[in-house]
Amino acid sequence: MKLRLIALGALLLSPGVAAAHEPHACPLDFPDSPVLSGHLEQADIAEGFVPFRELFERGRELFVAKVNKCDGQGRPATTGAGDKRVPDQPSFIRTSAPESNSCAGCHSDPRPGGAGGFVANVFVLAQALDPVTESVSPEFSNSRNTLGMFGSGAIDMLGREMTAELRAQATGLPDGDHVLTTKGVDFEVTIAGGEVVASRGIDTDLVVKPFHQAGVVRSVREFTVNAYNHHHGMQAEERFDLNPAKGFDPDFDEDGVEHELTVGDITAATIFQAALGVPGQVLPADRDERREVRRGEQLFSDVGCASCHVPAMRLNSRMYVEPYELNPDGTFNEAAQAVSFDMTRDGERPRLERARGGGAIVRAYTDLKRHNLCDPEDRPDAIRFFCNEQLDQGRPEQDGRPGREFFITRKLWDVGNSAPYGHRGDLTTITEAILAHGGEARESRDAFDELLVEDRAAIVSFLKSLQVLPPNSPRVKTDGWQGVFRRGSNVRALAQSGSPFFK
Repeated sequence: MKLRLIALGALLLSPGVAAAHEPHACPLDFPDSPVLSGHLEQADIAEGFVPFRELFERGRELFVAKVNKCDGQGRPATTGAGDKRVPDQPSFIRTSAPESNSCAGCHSDPRPGGAGGFVANVFVLAQALDPVTESVSPEFSNSRNTLGMFGSGAIDMLGREMTAELRAQATGLPDGDHVLTTKGVDFEVTIAGGEVVASRGIDTDLVVKPFHQAGVVRSVREFTVNAYNHHHGMQAEERFDLNPAKGFDPDFDEDGVEHELTVGDITAATIFQAALGVPGQVLPADRDERREVRRGEQLFSDVGCASCHVPAMRLNSRMYVEPYELNPDGTFNEAAQAVSFDMTRDGERPRLERARGGGAIVRAYTDLKRHNLCDPEDRPDAIRFFCNEQLDQGRPEQDGRPGREFFITRKLWDVGNSAPYGHRGDLTTITEAILAHGGEARESRDAFDELLVEDRAAIVSFLKSLQVLPPNSPRVKTDGWQGVFRRGSNVRALAQSGSPFFK
């Protein structure tokens, strides 16, 4: 840890400039130029030659850049899953991809790094079916809405700490059924022969995977490497160029460009996402309306929603460390070249709040656990809105129910300005999303439905107050804060609002 802190100091304080490598050259008959200004080397980053602000800005460039063929956009001879395919497929196609010019093309609302509308839906798993999948039928893919990446560094680190705690608890347990608890969340497991052979809400490897709505990706970096290849045809050298044991080579996709994204590039893109501001809360300026938000927060808990949408979890460490040593094969995981930053001190504001005694508080309204939101088919009043998928995407069968029915608990800390809702983005209001819950959430859903309309409205008002905020905002602000917050006239009211974000 001392070594990592020394490296962090160099990363943040080094007066040097990034040792960026030159951008790729275009073909001789192309009078064009690549969009990316250059490329970073991981060794330079790990040695502290790239100041934190520059690393963040390089990551922003990678996130918003509309990459072109000179950068290596496209994968004419490979699928989005990294397999060889029949060459000469379309450069862009909405189903099996590539289908996007930039990360920000889909992650855009309310600003780059955020969510996307229904038009930006992704057809998950179709990218593995090249030659081109012509249909958007659920027989071929899972239609998914784009989620926001704000606060993703905190979510990544929560998953890592939960994984470490679960694995430590499982070590040495006798055969039989057990309940493991981390961050106040219970996971039921069955152990036989010293191994976890069955589990609920998590894979048997006990690795919390907080990304993708199916809960199948373990880190921001893994998510980023996958997405660049899938959506843009930009191949990370850590998965392809530097992985000859898998039969890969520097131009595996046969587009004429090698080393499209260096290990350092992926680190920069990862740090940018991890260091984006955390969502916060926007409170009404009117005192009575603020009181309704507080009342809605209490009702949200009273009807049972907070049992899965856990309001807050505590991180033991304030540091975001990149990369993750449990990253899968093909995703950089060398801890010796790790860099880190303090999520309560560095990066875009608003930032995580510090916890007393150390660590940080993450108010994400999730338990990072997979749940089934589908009633049994034989129930007369069954609610099966969220049973729309036909493909499992790596989720195992559980309790006799197919894996495709299980989804990780949606983070609600940005729900107020991340519409639409539901896995497909086919719900336009918060009320619709709540009433679509069945299965494990049916009791809470029914309790909500039985409330008086003014009580349901209070819950919706509370949820609408949880939002992605403008850069450099306080974690809690009132409507029109730029005009009144600076004068201090609302500071006392804000502090007395009862909001956990102000504590």
